[in-house]
Amino acid sequence: MTKRKFRKVPKDKATGVAKKYLSGSKNKSAKAAEIKRTATAYAKGEYIDLKAVQKSRVAQNAKKSTTKKTPKRKR
Repeated sequence: MTKRKFRKVPKDKATGVAKKYLSGSKNKSAKAAEIKRTATAYAKGEYIDLKAVQKSRVAQNAKKSTTKKTPKRKR
């Protein structure tokens, strides 16, 4: 049985992290550093505070998730 071949993922030249993970972020280098830090901790089997990771990644997002509700028009 032959080994499966996967397509190479485009990566950021400066950081080496996949571009998809860094798209839409305010500070790409900071987000890449956080991803690498978490990956090394996971590989070593260390404890990862998921709440802190999630909070920092949400803070890096450039898009605002808040939307204003528009009042319904009267007929």
